[in-house]
Amino acid sequence: MAVDVRPLPGADLFDQRLSYRKKQGNILMVMGVASILIGLGVLAILVVDILIRGLPWIDAQFFTSFDSRFAANAGVKAAVAGTAYMMFFTILVALPLGVMAALYLEEYAPDHWITSFIQINISNLAGVPSIVYGLLGLTVFVRFLELGRSVLAGSFTMALLVLPIIVVATQEALRAVPSGVRDASYGVGATKWQTIWHHVLPHALPGILTGNILAASRAIGETAPLITIGALTFVPFVPNSPLDRFTVLPIQIFNWTSKPQTEFHALAAAAIVILLAVLLLMNSLAIVLRNRAVRRRAG
Repeated sequence: MAVDVRPLPGADLFDQRLSYRKKQGNILMVMGVASILIGLGVLAILVVDILIRGLPWIDAQFFTSFDSRFAANAGVKAAVAGTAYMMFFTILVALPLGVMAALYLEEYAPDHWITSFIQINISNLAGVPSIVYGLLGLTVFVRFLELGRSVLAGSFTMALLVLPIIVVATQEALRAVPSGVRDASYGVGATKWQTIWHHVLPHALPGILTGNILAASRAIGETAPLITIGALTFVPFVPNSPLDRFTVLPIQIFNWTSKPQTEFHALAAAAIVILLAVLLLMNSLAIVLRNRAVRRRAG
C-alpha cells in the first residue's frame, strides 16, 4: 500500500513565514549586540581618557589639600569630607524612613484606593527630576526651617531624593519573600510583628541592602539639588558640624571643569576617577552583602 507523502496544504507558506521570522530574530539580535558594543565602546573610551588625564594628578597631596586658585596646590580634601558627612546623614534619615514606609505599605496598609494612590505617587516620585528636589530643599530646609546652606540641608534634600527608590526597592524585596515563610510563622503562634522581624525582614535583607546602597550611590553622584540649595564651589575647610557649609565631589568637579585652564580639567578628571572608584566600591559592597546574606539564609 503506497503512503501519501505529499506536503500538507499550506506547509510551504508556513515554512516561508518561519524562515522570515528567524531572519527577523537574527537581525534584531545583531542590532542588540551592536548597540551594546557601541555603548560599551563609548564608555570605555571615556573612562580611558579620564584615567589617562587624571591618574598623574592623584597623589597624597591631592587628598590632603584644599581647593586653590593654583592647580598644582588644589586637592579634594574638603570635597571628600563633605561627601562623607552628607552621605552619613542622608543614609541615617532615608534608610529607616524608607524601610518603615515600605513595611507599612506592604504588610499593614489596608487594600483600598488610598493605599493605591500613595503607591502610585511613590512610584512617580522615583522618576521626578532631581532639580525639583533641590527646589523643595531650598524652600523647606534652607529657608523655612532656617538650616541655611549646611550639611543637614543637603543631607535632608538628598534623603528626599532617594527615599522613593528605597521604598520601592524594599517593597520588591518584601514581595519576593515566599508566602510559606509567613504561613509557617503564623502556624506556630507568632504574632504579625514577630513574623516580620524574625522571618520576613531577614529573608528580604539582601534585596533591601542592595536597594539602599544603590540609592546611596545615586545620591553621591547628584549635583543639581546641591547647586540649587547653594552648596559652595570653593571650600577651604572641612565641616566640623552638621550646620557648617560644605561642598561635595560632583560640585568640585563642576567647578574645575568650568575653569578655562587645562590643568583644572585634569584635576576634574582625577576627581572623577575618585568618584567612580567610590561608586564601584559601593556597588561591589552591595553585591557582596547580598551574596553573603543569601548564603547565610540558605545555610
